[in-house]
Amino acid sequence: MIKLDNRIDKQIDALVGALTDPIIVFDPSWADVLPDWLKGEIEMRRLAQLIKGEEGIATDAEALAYVSNASLSQPLASDRVDIYQYLLTKVMGDKVPEELRNESLDDYRMGLLKELKEWIYRQRVKARQERRRMERAKAKAEAEARAPKQLTLGL
Repeated sequence: MIKLDNRIDKQIDALVGALTDPIIVFDPSWADVLPDWLKGEIEMRRLAQLIKGEEGIATDAEALAYVSNASLSQPLASDRVDIYQYLLTKVMGDKVPEELRNESLDDYRMGLLKELKEWIYRQRVKARQERRRMERAKAKAEAEARAPKQLTLGL
């Protein structure tokens, strides 16, 4: 029975995370310029990933948000530009102009993308755990503040 409860807890945690985890960006000062369509795409792709049973890696949309945000802060190296174009093509499909499309990556760039997506996922989980820790600490402090104070009579 404990194993089942633990598995259900993990599934619920993953679902809540898919809906509420922050979008990890390179430079938080540019986070507010992420387009709404991309934010919605991230949420939908996270949910689709859960349904497929894929865990431990960020979605293409999350990676696109990260690389797009990074491009606002600094020029991208050619490897990153290729990855950016690949992610645009994967996420936006036919909406990407032909001259910007990149249908595939070589093994090296695919490895870089995989590492990035794994790192983004770890940062998401870390943020979720930190948020939970802060919520528990706040709840504990509020409970202690509401608890009656015990008077001592100098004994």
